[in-house]
Amino acid sequence: MKRCLLLLTSFLTLTMMAFAAPGYQAERANEHGVEIVRLVDGQRGVEVSIAPSLGMRAYEMKVHGKNILYFPLPDPGALASSRGLNGIPFLAPWANRMAGSGFWANDKHYKFNPDLGVMRIDQNGISIHGLLTTSNLWKVEKVVADDSGAQMTAKLEFWKQPELMAEWPFAHEYELTYRVSNGELQVTTAIRNLSDEPMPVSIGFHPYFAIPDVPRNQWTAHIPARKSIETDAHLVATGELRDFDLPQQITLSDHTFDNGYTDLVRGPDGNAVFSVEGGGRKIEVVYGPKFQVGVVYAPPNAQFICFEPMAAITNGVNLAHEGKYPQLQSVAPGAEWRETFTVRPSGI
Repeated sequence: MKRCLLLLTSFLTLTMMAFAAPGYQAERANEHGVEIVRLVDGQRGVEVSIAPSLGMRAYEMKVHGKNILYFPLPDPGALASSRGLNGIPFLAPWANRMAGSGFWANDKHYKFNPDLGVMRIDQNGISIHGLLTTSNLWKVEKVVADDSGAQMTAKLEFWKQPELMAEWPFAHEYELTYRVSNGELQVTTAIRNLSDEPMPVSIGFHPYFAIPDVPRNQWTAHIPARKSIETDAHLVATGELRDFDLPQQITLSDHTFDNGYTDLVRGPDGNAVFSVEGGGRKIEVVYGPKFQVGVVYAPPNAQFICFEPMAAITNGVNLAHEGKYPQLQSVAPGAEWRETFTVRPSGI
């Protein structure tokens, strides 16, 4: 009888374990020839996949099997040959457009070297989105999971790459951490300045979001801003601002966007919350205090919206030199700049 009870207890324990929701997991794998890292919150049905060798691009954030990141490619292997952006691209050392033949910093002008082939150039001949959107220079340092979450951290030693230093001659390195916890994705960036002069901070992210199974014409967006950023015909910021005059809830059935916003409305914690919702489903993007600018991109007939956390306005480095952008941040020699944005899905 005692043996039967032990067998029954063991069976019930194994059965309960089989049906219990798994906790946090972090694993390295290979998909279509690309090394990926997958972070899982099994209890809440969230799974984030990142391709470190392709710009540290997070290309999937599945919530109960539905990807809330716009990723039109068949698999991560296709990222290597695709110029288009999708998922969550990291934009550095500058985000969006940098007008002219170079940039100003510390009262010195540094010329770009487009012949090196490491810059992205838009249709107007303007450098855009920095140098690292598909970089294979990231080195994974940590992939871990415990009772509080699952995360990965990778580092890019910019200062070791002559072709990068030729475009942005500040010795520095990036550390990028993706963390899944409580059904949310936290993305934390650290910049360490290894040079002898202050380095301007103009990085950003270009996340593409989509509400699964809900047409875009049923989406509404919330933009927590007081000021819109004026741009010229090539979408380069002029340094002028105007009052934000859109309603609190903006329907995407009759609105498109390629606009920057600043003077963000923040809560007591210093964070600003952008959001899109539809069909009872919602995606919030929470900007930490050092992300001063939000670019919103939702072109006509596209089944996505981008809420882009930015440390500075477009062309902010040059505008600061002209005295038109006093809010430009910098990181002192030997110091570190660090900030986080969070993706928070609900109802999916």
